[in-house]
Amino acid sequence: MRIPAHSVCTAIRDDIVSGVFERGSRLTEDLLARRYGVSRVPVREALRTLESEGFVVTRRHAGAQVAEPTEQEAADLLDMRALLEPLGAARAAQRRTEAHLKVLRGLVRLGQERARRGQGEDLRSLGGWFHETLAQASGSPALTALLTQLRHKIAWMYAVEQPERLVEAWAEHGAIVDAVARGDAERARALTALHAERSRALHRLKRPDRGRVRVSQHVVNTASARN
Repeated sequence: MRIPAHSVCTAIRDDIVSGVFERGSRLTEDLLARRYGVSRVPVREALRTLESEGFVVTRRHAGAQVAEPTEQEAADLLDMRALLEPLGAARAAQRRTEAHLKVLRGLVRLGQERARRGQGEDLRSLGGWFHETLAQASGSPALTALLTQLRHKIAWMYAVEQPERLVEAWAEHGAIVDAVARGDAERARALTALHAERSRALHRLKRPDRGRVRVSQHVVNTASARN
């Protein structure tokens, strides 16, 4: 059974983002193969993909290691998101399907309920699903892929505080969906830009702790390898 490289790539990326592998730490093929219970072949392919995404760098005589972005590079991520998310919302207003709207409205309804109850931890995942679905509704695989990669990198570089006014924050999500449903691209763009600007103040740069690699409980998804 051959484990797909994309499954290994997802596992390594998740462990980088969550801090299992600290920035600057070495990533040897043998170590990764043992950790995820795979051969070195998918690990090698995964490292090449992660290098192209900016999570990994390969240095001569040192091999692969987790990248160490500068503060300026981290700030650039938020700038890029502020440009691309409004574009995605505008495209979603023009290209969304009824299925997209159904999911977006359901997420907003759940988010508003959780916000009224002050269930902050649930809102983190709901917010992620909301923005992922909004990107998919843009009808642009390239834009969706860029936004997905940005979300991964921002989660890697930043800790995000909960907004003080949870209900108002989710009202903003609802207004974006209303604009998308009406096909109002410019309003969807403007509301998303405002939402991104307000959320920017909640981001705090993570300060990585230097030390040994923490134990990962990550299990590589082998479902596709069985087919």
